[in-house]
Amino acid sequence: MPVHSLTLLLLCTLSFSLSVALPSIHMAAPSSSSSCSVVVTPSTPLLSFLELLQETALQTFGDSNFDPKTYVDLPLKFTLSETRQAFHNLPRSTSNGTVSVEVLKGFLHNYFEGAGDDLVHWQPRDFVAEPEGFLTKVKHPEVREWALKVHSLWRNLSRKVSSEVEKNPQLHTLLPLPNPLVIPGSRFREVYYWDSYWVIRGLLVSKMHKTATAIVMNLVSLIEKYGFVLNGARQYYTNRSQPPLLSAMIYEIYRSTGDIELVKRCLPALLKEHAFWDSDIHRVTIVDAQGHSHNLNRYQAMWNKPRPESSTMDKKAASKFLNISEKQHFYRDIASAAESGWDFSTRWMRDPPDYSTLATTSVVPVDLNAYLLGMELNIAFFAKAIGDRTTAKHFTELSDVRKKAINSVFWSENKKQWLDYWLNNGTCEVTQVWEAKHQNKNVFASNFVPLWMEPFYSDGSLVGSVVHALKTSGLIRAAGIATSLTNSGQQWDFPNGWAPLQHMLVEGLVKSGSKEARSLAEEIAIKWIRSNYVSFKKTGVMHEKLDVEKCGEYGGGGEYTPQTGFGWSNGVVLALLEEFGWPQDLSIDC
Repeated sequence: MPVHSLTLLLLCTLSFSLSVALPSIHMAAPSSSSSCSVVVTPSTPLLSFLELLQETALQTFGDSNFDPKTYVDLPLKFTLSETRQAFHNLPRSTSNGTVSVEVLKGFLHNYFEGAGDDLVHWQPRDFVAEPEGFLTKVKHPEVREWALKVHSLWRNLSRKVSSEVEKNPQLHTLLPLPNPLVIPGSRFREVYYWDSYWVIRGLLVSKMHKTATAIVMNLVSLIEKYGFVLNGARQYYTNRSQPPLLSAMIYEIYRSTGDIELVKRCLPALLKEHAFWDSDIHRVTIVDAQGHSHNLNRYQAMWNKPRPESSTMDKKAASKFLNISEKQHFYRDIASAAESGWDFSTRWMRDPPDYSTLATTSVVPVDLNAYLLGMELNIAFFAKAIGDRTTAKHFTELSDVRKKAINSVFWSENKKQWLDYWLNNGTCEVTQVWEAKHQNKNVFASNFVPLWMEPFYSDGSLVGSVVHALKTSGLIRAAGIATSLTNSGQQWDFPNGWAPLQHMLVEGLVKSGSKEARSLAEEIAIKWIRSNYVSFKKTGVMHEKLDVEKCGEYGGGGEYTPQTGFGWSNGVVLALLEEFGWPQDLSIDC
């Protein structure tokens, strides 16, 4: 991948000292006004040109139904040099320098393939129309018919990266992958990291073990090349990851297939991924009231410019900042929110719902640390399974330490849930002293994600308290669990509900073994399945997110139009139907 060197600065960030080599990552030189520095992934000439094209397209076509991502996904027909020269030679208005609609359309047609044309449809070889043993607990004929339609969507969403990407990578922002993949859908036309976990959960219900394993091996290939799993398989995602659930994917496949060779093949990559997340770029230390130090982790993208896939939007959002370093800091917080998967939410804002107060890197998130606890437990489990006692012991100890840190820093005895922790504003110190006032007292679905992890769902007395807190939190609505209680217009806020959040909370409740918890889990699952069914019946598609206030209505808000397809929604519906079934006498309509 061609890169040009950049020397970029950011205030109030951490230096980077990974024990594994990450290609194409440069450390910015320290500023004279600050002892802080940050890792920044260099951009590429191709991306820089496509961002210019994106800006020109916005000027020409206007912002009605404008999706900036389209323009950074376009494959080139000719070399970048030829394409760039032709672009600069386009006739422009003498008054304002804009390109006419007709001229720009002609240029796009002549010099680019369509967005997504460098992916080809793939028919998964392990797909059968009705797998043996498929959803045996679903007795309702309409629900079963719908579930088979959802199952069939795996064929619609299966792709393979075109051989042209491997032959001429300089013409594509798409990254080559060794195996077929499953995309989320619509504008998300490449593989995504945390989406893949729930895609895999659905594929396992569909008995598509080979397709699930192929997805895992694609993500492992990204670790082997970049040192971590990218947000998605695009050049513009090489500056950040996403919620780290690869070990959970491998665990579910192993639990379903007993494939010990997969575990052996993937364990070195998981160790590398853990090193990435536990490096200085993500690590913070909080000293509790008893003087004990706890290492925890945060999201922090290796970036301080507008995201190429949303460059025009990010520039507009940052226009209120006059200082370059303030803009760079804001851009880093935007990209870090994208790394969290929650893009965007009042959860990351110091003064919600003011988007310009986004400060993601100042938040130590409950859910990220729960995922890392799960990773440590899974690595210990895998190491034990292949006879590596030393690694198993080490990661068991790490998980014990993290559990204590989660309880010490995040747990609220008053609210009986785990709360995100805010770091002091405007400080570069990697060690900070815990203060109760820095816990985010607002209610988010993420406050209950630790219940998804064995050390918490196995604690009977804790489960009882958390179940009561969830019941009285206000999050449980007519059609599922709300993401937050704040209607900000951002998509990871009220009234939107998201499939991953429903599933994590439901599964944590079920795994606790508590009858009360299972009853609550089933209530949530029925609401969510029913809303997905009615929405599908009305629109003919599965949606990325739903409105939990209105059964059968899809969600909205955020920086792009609602998407359909949809990988993780399909996977969660299938997983919930496998767990709970659907009785013949239970109505499926709202």
